[in-house]
Amino acid sequence: MQSAQVLPDGSRVRWVEIPGAEPTRVYLHGLGASSTPYYAAAVAHPALAGHRSLMVDMLGFGISDRPQDATYTLQMHADVLARALRQAQVSGADVVAHSMGGTVAITLAARHPGLVRRLVLVDAPLDPVRELPTAKRPGSSGIGVYHTEREFLDRGWDETLEFVGPQWAATMRLAGPQALYRSAINLLRGTGAATRESLEKLPIPRTFLYPAADGPRSDADRMAGAGVDVVAIPDCGHNIMVDNVQSFALAVQAALRD
Repeated sequence: MQSAQVLPDGSRVRWVEIPGAEPTRVYLHGLGASSTPYYAAAVAHPALAGHRSLMVDMLGFGISDRPQDATYTLQMHADVLARALRQAQVSGADVVAHSMGGTVAITLAARHPGLVRRLVLVDAPLDPVRELPTAKRPGSSGIGVYHTEREFLDRGWDETLEFVGPQWAATMRLAGPQALYRSAINLLRGTGAATRESLEKLPIPRTFLYPAADGPRSDADRMAGAGVDVVAIPDCGHNIMVDNVQSFALAVQAALRD
């Protein structure tokens, strides 16, 4: 396990690192997750093995610190990740990022362009919601039903851990409650510049993976027009890298092929 101090209060971002060839590959998890449990099998797959690989836990999640007074905006996540990567002597990395991590990765590439040379997004949300949800559903919307942080801390934390089931709860329970809530709300509201527009403007190779079971994406033509490769992955749900390791690893290998 490696780490880097990213805030003046001493808070540290941590990651599991596998040595190997450059360019470095950085793997980012989604909301309430942790990178190593989600990516380890794929990183070890023959299609992806052999590169220096950092499975990073964002601030507030997994094995990273969970400061209660951090804002946990997309910009904050991107900026503290940039500090960690620079301390790890990473530049021009290939970033593979799932769900909320994909939104953070887009923000990272836009704000710190020298750190990211290629981007693989794994079923990442690209658009803010118009209003906060009123019914619990999987993902950030299940947290957004609590319209105040106090409400979430008082009862939403326990209710959410029960709602998401044992697999997701296994990593979600490692998150700081404030980090989980603020990250979810900021993701839903789309803090800062619109994520989709930022993605379309990035001058680097970009690939978007999504479950084939979802059917054709309504935005596929728009993304293709902006130079984003859109790839459907069979036999999987939202957690593509866990549900279908083989197809995920081969798709990432193709996206990162020089």
